[in-house]
Amino acid sequence: MHLTRWVTGLIAAPLLILLIVVGSIQHFALFVAAATIAALWEYNRIVFHLSPKGKALLYFLPEYAFGALTVLAAGTASPEWVLFTVFASLIGFGSYSLFRFKADPQVAGMVAGQIEGIVYIALPLALIVLIRTGEAGTFWILALLGIIFAGDTAAYYTGSYLGKHKLCPSVSPKKTIEGSLGGLAANFLVGFILKLFFLPQVGWGSMLFMCVLLGAVGQVGDLFESVLKRTADIKDSGSILPGHGGILDRIDALLFAAPVAWIFITKVF
Repeated sequence: MHLTRWVTGLIAAPLLILLIVVGSIQHFALFVAAATIAALWEYNRIVFHLSPKGKALLYFLPEYAFGALTVLAAGTASPEWVLFTVFASLIGFGSYSLFRFKADPQVAGMVAGQIEGIVYIALPLALIVLIRTGEAGTFWILALLGIIFAGDTAAYYTGSYLGKHKLCPSVSPKKTIEGSLGGLAANFLVGFILKLFFLPQVGWGSMLFMCVLLGAVGQVGDLFESVLKRTADIKDSGSILPGHGGILDRIDALLFAAPVAWIFITKVF
């Protein structure tokens, strides 16, 4: 498992970095939109116990369309258009429930789940695209990924070798307090390096606080996805990334961290 995890990472990471650094905003937005659709499919599989065929696929096409549009709207560098697409999905799903309620009184739960999918997955990923469109956007995207993935990796190995005290056993029995602290230490270290070598204009306190906060909310995002999977009694959201599981397994921390990063990058720094 460890070897597979590293091989997948060593193959995927350079391709992702190349896309972020060399690709245009439009290419990046299209890539994130595709990842959004994949993550929404995994989310629906978990929450609604879907099989990838038949009516289930057609029924959720509007959600995939709204999710992709939300991300693509971010490619215009306009938060207003992002919010518009999110509210348009709310209005669209709400309108659909009016016509469907007589035949299916449980439609409200289905609609609420789809709206949650837009807010949980599409909106944070759209904020990542918005970060990419801003000043020094390429740097900040790489910094955000570095902070989150360093914390995730450090938490995994610290917990594996040193973990003794359970962090949240009812949700994720393998996660430990030691692993959590190891992840936060890695977040702090990455923030220290970024500030020291690349961000002389940013205050030490705000930079280090942001990095640790990103790590903390990222761990909450990881555990939240574990809640969803445990409720559905499945181990991984998918199998597209050997050693890592599905797309949602890989970006669960990023989804919670992205809004925090966007606020700091656009309003604090």
